[in-house]
Amino acid sequence: MLIYLNENPLKIQIGSRLYTLRDKKQCDADILIVNGHPASVDLELKEGDHVVMIKRGEQPSAEELESLMMARHTPGVHEKIKRGCVGIAGAGGLGSHVAIALARVGVGQINIADFDVVEPSNLNRQQYFIDQIGTPKVIALRDNLKRINPGIKINIFNLKVSPENIVELFGAVDILVEAFDAADQKAMLTNYFLSHFPDKFLVAASGIAGYESSNSIRTTRIAEHFYLCGDGITAAEPGCGLMAPRVGIAAHHQANAVLRLLLNKLPE
Repeated sequence: MLIYLNENPLKIQIGSRLYTLRDKKQCDADILIVNGHPASVDLELKEGDHVVMIKRGEQPSAEELESLMMARHTPGVHEKIKRGCVGIAGAGGLGSHVAIALARVGVGQINIADFDVVEPSNLNRQQYFIDQIGTPKVIALRDNLKRINPGIKINIFNLKVSPENIVELFGAVDILVEAFDAADQKAMLTNYFLSHFPDKFLVAASGIAGYESSNSIRTTRIAEHFYLCGDGITAAEPGCGLMAPRVGIAAHHQANAVLRLLLNKLPE
């Protein structure tokens, strides 16, 4: 029968067991994953099983890393995700979180545009480090993403997004993530993208400030190709700043909406 070992096809005998396969193929492996779940006991393997063997502390090659990351996904979804191309407009609190989440799930290509640099005040909620202060955000974010998943393609644009360059920056993406802070920039991007690319998806965010209940942040389908994440109300203002938890929750709503769209499982 046919199984997949570290995502490579392998023919084995019917009735073969997991530990026997480990002893034959990678006797020093101390983590065994079967169909996306760690296996703590010996199992009889079945046709089509996906088995991954890992030795703790060993740094894999780029190809091995992709297989190992795939192993924690539901079998069959990775190829769809890998074909995806996602744009992220803004590399701040929302955009940096979304980019890291998409890199970890293995989205094949990410286009990121932002004109800002990393500042000390960004570190309270954005995915940067103190030694990156002064670095253009798109460069710092690209470097961080490559440390997580060197196999993805990352296109960065160190410039301000405007109606004049949206087509160049995001015309080829499957889905665009709006990750701006300013309301006028959010409106500009939303109006332009939905009117010029009516068949592409836009995932935006609004209402993510403060420290209100996590459960008030939700993903809402606004129009056929437009999804909004947040509570839609809570704006940053004196006494209600932008803080890591709710920004991160909203960003991960956005990333999960992107993932579901790439898998043709449309959010409600």
